[in-house]
Amino acid sequence: MTDESAQLPAPSPVAPPAPFAQDGRRLVVYVVYDRRGELDPFVEHALRGLREYSSHILAVVNGSLSDEARTRLAAVSDDILVRSNRGYDIWAHKEGMAHVGDLSGFDEVILANDTWFGPVRPFGPVFDRMDATRVHLWGMTDHAEQIPNPFTGDGRLPWHLQSFWLAARPELFLSADWEAYWRDLPAMDRYEDAVLLHETIFTEHFTSRGYTALAAYPCADYPTDHPALFNADLLLADGCPLLKRRPFFHYPPFLDRHAVIGRELIRAVEEYGYPVELVWQNLARNVPPRTLNADAGMLEVLPEVDVAYDEARPQRIAAIVNVVHEAMADELLDRIGYLPDPVDVFVTTPVAGLVDGLRERLAAREGARYANADVRLVPTRRGRHMSAFLIGCADVLVPGRYDLIVKIHSKRSRSKPYNVSRYFARHQIENLLSSPGYVRNLLALFQREQGLGVVFPPTMHIGLPMLGSGWSSYRKRVEALLSGLGVRVPIDEVSPLAPMGGMWIARPEAMRLLTEHSWSYGDYRTDPTYPEARLAAAQERSIAYIAGEGGYHCRTVLNAEHAAISHTALEFGLDQLSSTTPGYPIEQIQFLHRAGWMSHGGAVPLTMMYLRMNHPRVVRVVDPLYRTARGSVLWAKSVLSRLRGRR
Repeated sequence: MTDESAQLPAPSPVAPPAPFAQDGRRLVVYVVYDRRGELDPFVEHALRGLREYSSHILAVVNGSLSDEARTRLAAVSDDILVRSNRGYDIWAHKEGMAHVGDLSGFDEVILANDTWFGPVRPFGPVFDRMDATRVHLWGMTDHAEQIPNPFTGDGRLPWHLQSFWLAARPELFLSADWEAYWRDLPAMDRYEDAVLLHETIFTEHFTSRGYTALAAYPCADYPTDHPALFNADLLLADGCPLLKRRPFFHYPPFLDRHAVIGRELIRAVEEYGYPVELVWQNLARNVPPRTLNADAGMLEVLPEVDVAYDEARPQRIAAIVNVVHEAMADELLDRIGYLPDPVDVFVTTPVAGLVDGLRERLAAREGARYANADVRLVPTRRGRHMSAFLIGCADVLVPGRYDLIVKIHSKRSRSKPYNVSRYFARHQIENLLSSPGYVRNLLALFQREQGLGVVFPPTMHIGLPMLGSGWSSYRKRVEALLSGLGVRVPIDEVSPLAPMGGMWIARPEAMRLLTEHSWSYGDYRTDPTYPEARLAAAQERSIAYIAGEGGYHCRTVLNAEHAAISHTALEFGLDQLSSTTPGYPIEQIQFLHRAGWMSHGGAVPLTMMYLRMNHPRVVRVVDPLYRTARGSVLWAKSVLSRLRGRR
């Protein structure tokens, strides 16, 4: 750390304040926003951490607050103010101070919000250090000056303290300057406005009037201009008690550009003793699953030799196996035998002629690891493995009966080339049930993380162009499905993080919203509202969002062989895709997104790409007409395709 006094500006006409007195009174105005009107447990943890150092805590809630959440929030705060605004609204601090009224009885006012996890490191040392400092305004972290301003592309971004933690002393917060600033602060509810019209100018507004400002962990001590985002690990190592949530939900290509490794941050948080389950619970409910999977590095490449499973903590496991292709039955049942504890096996099939053979196969294996075995004939193929799972085995999925559910099925596709169909099945089955040692390591993930809800292989991309088009025609149907189930987890923009092959291992509690819904086989008929989107495939694409709504996170898993196959293919493909576009991946992505959809080339799409890049005003006029015409063509092609299929 550098000498703090070296960062204070030249002497000013405003008298420096006295240090914070040992018996001083501190007001904390802490802003909370939860889109569900609930209270995230990490907020309770943060306020309990602040309790020792605060005389009065006012919790300002943007939006709504349920009765249960109010009771919990009241236990960790002294007063609660609920405002109607939803989202990021900087007036929350303004109205919070007005709600308190007379501030003259306090020796420090802290304006904070719920954009950080903490305390990861103890609050005491930083309060002791800053209490002794004669400064009008201090923040936990700061941001260096930048020219040009990265938000506007020109001008200057001034040095500023970051607004998630601003602490003011009486000489400032009782001044006419302070009163005038908040009186004249314009209303704003967009994040960009809050940054440009408040956070980035707040510090300079007062330092230009002679007040002093200081960061507890100044960016001058770190290798980047924004250590709260780019060097969070170094801040924590230096004792900073807070970890910003942003490294876990920011745009992954941007973090990739700056080599911000969320997986390392999670490891550090855990080592410092912070209850990491609070991190996962919050992120699972509020971050698109694919974004979280990338930012936090949530792919596990597991070894074939058991290195993690705790025999003293056995799990009650049910394996649900749907068999349509008899040739795959033995392999599926053999792989269920890799599970370490006696399991209950439920085999479903819509083919009556397979029932006796399946029972014989199970009987031949019952002396091994099966505690109980059952073959169930389901009445229809409609909905395939998903209807067999959700309806045919509804009694198995009741939370509390089992700790884990293993779901696999005989996957063969006549519509795909043989090699593609064969590898797709391998990718799903082998990455869940590779070997006895591998399976134990996978189950150990659930032993280690009580908030882990679902594990499945990552998106298949060899032989199928699923990356970049994972939603296909399913997005609207999935959105409707999730809305009907009460799921409010944000949707991934390009492709969902999902068990696209329909195989996974999960806690029943993580699937509760899906399994407790009353499904019927009739639900799986073609829906005229979504003729190209089957319900079963929509349900597959919904799994991570459903788990997230319950506070459960997901992980993807690969064995070493498939990791080698996958990574080398992705690396070469990205290398080729990047060969004609300069810059880092984020710059290449931004360029291509500006150019827009190119279809299969041709004069019209390429002309539209040129116009988007070079004449955006023209596009605003032409694009609606182009989209209408393109939609009509796609509709006509779809109708012709269905007509041909009926011949």
